[in-house]
Amino acid sequence: MGRFEDYLNDFTSTINILDFIINILVAALLAFIIKIFYVKFATTFSNREKFSSIFLPMALSTLLIITVVKASIALSLGLVGALSIVRFRAAIKEPEELTYIFLIIGIGLTCGANKPMLAIAAIALILPLVYLNTRMGSRKVMTKDKLLINIRTASSDIDIISNTLSSHLKYVELKRMEDNNDGMFLTFVTQVEDVQAISEIRKSLKSLDHNMQLTIIDQPELIV
Repeated sequence: MGRFEDYLNDFTSTINILDFIINILVAALLAFIIKIFYVKFATTFSNREKFSSIFLPMALSTLLIITVVKASIALSLGLVGALSIVRFRAAIKEPEELTYIFLIIGIGLTCGANKPMLAIAAIALILPLVYLNTRMGSRKVMTKDKLLINIRTASSDIDIISNTLSSHLKYVELKRMEDNNDGMFLTFVTQVEDVQAISEIRKSLKSLDHNMQLTIIDQPELIV
């Protein structure tokens, strides 16, 4: 019991419990705000809801680590050694995802350093700038006739598929490709002139592979 009391006294002397609770609440709130912002305004093609589900635990775990190690040089050195053997294996398919991961880590670092007001001020300034950069910084033009075409096929000839789409559409851009043992998964951003072109696209693609899985999604908010 004596050792536990000594540990508790040492912990409370180096870490203020009230400040720690406030930092957790601020970090959780900011992570939730960033999650909502990411789901609503990001332009990534991945599952935004699924990817943003890591924001809260990442922010809180970063906060916890920084809160503990900042009070002990020995623990901070041990953390460096531990991180040297830990590898982050999550698949980051688009650079925009890294922006939000760094924002979440920044929240955890700032709140872990007991600077919650700085974290609030930073996010209040950064998110509007990210929004302006996404919506106004692009040189491309927004139109209303865009489609997102997902193709899963056993064929490995991307050129034939791309040329087939180009023969029916005025704009075709490959945005994502996954190649594994189950076949190939392709995502194209396209512009279509009329509904008839969609039917022609389907027939032409099915002629290449009868088992091809085709998903066509209207995406008027995309920038191309």
